[in-house]
Amino acid sequence: MHPVDLSLDTRTEGEHTVVAVGGEIDVYTAPRLREALIDLVDAGTYHIVVDVEKVEFLDSTGLGVLVGGLKRVRAHNGSLQVVCTQERLLKIFRITGLTKVFSIHDSVSDAVAVR
Repeated sequence: MHPVDLSLDTRTEGEHTVVAVGGEIDVYTAPRLREALIDLVDAGTYHIVVDVEKVEFLDSTGLGVLVGGLKRVRAHNGSLQVVCTQERLLKIFRITGLTKVFSIHDSVSDAVAVR
């Protein structure tokens, strides 16, 4: 049994909902993040900031969940932004070309300042 090492902490900052993610986003834990994003959009939340500063590991499954979340909010003219300063995670975004897809910020305050 693989321990589910993922924490999700959701809070509201102005017009944005911030989802602070911690631990590992992999094939085992990504469904929890996917469900959280789907629940937010279903509840009418279309401006989401995903804070991955406390994420230790992110694989292609996790990236897929973020892309899926982005597609969902864009269907409602929303936005999904990422807060990430960790070089090893930024490298994954760069290698996969997702730096062109996501707005990646150094802090939550930077992300929520974007209109």
